[in-house]
Amino acid sequence: MKYLILIHTNQASLEVWDRLSDGQRTEFGLGHMALSEALAESGELIVSEGLGDPSLATIVSVREGQTMTSDGPFAEVKEHLAGFYLIECDSIERAIEHAARVPDAGYSYVEVRPILDMSGMEF
Repeated sequence: MKYLILIHTNQASLEVWDRLSDGQRTEFGLGHMALSEALAESGELIVSEGLGDPSLATIVSVREGQTMTSDGPFAEVKEHLAGFYLIECDSIERAIEHAARVPDAGYSYVEVRPILDMSGMEF
């Protein structure tokens, strides 16, 4: 089963980040690298990436056949998606074990969500 581990951040976790020493920030980055390497070695990692700041986002919508775009986050939000790991493992419990190893879980929270298997669906 595939699971998406979503890494959320908010103003409080950004303030914690600002107070971290250079060594703590390095340790944080190394924690992500170690998790990615462990997931790759176990064959459970599909992909992981960090995301740019929401201020760099472009919002796309289509209304009456017209594509419209706007800059920045869709709405004033208190939290935003900072990154993700797409994994494939045997159970939600295993996915939660991996999510607990995401360094961000110590400052904010991460979410585990199953990926819908639409391979057998007919449209």
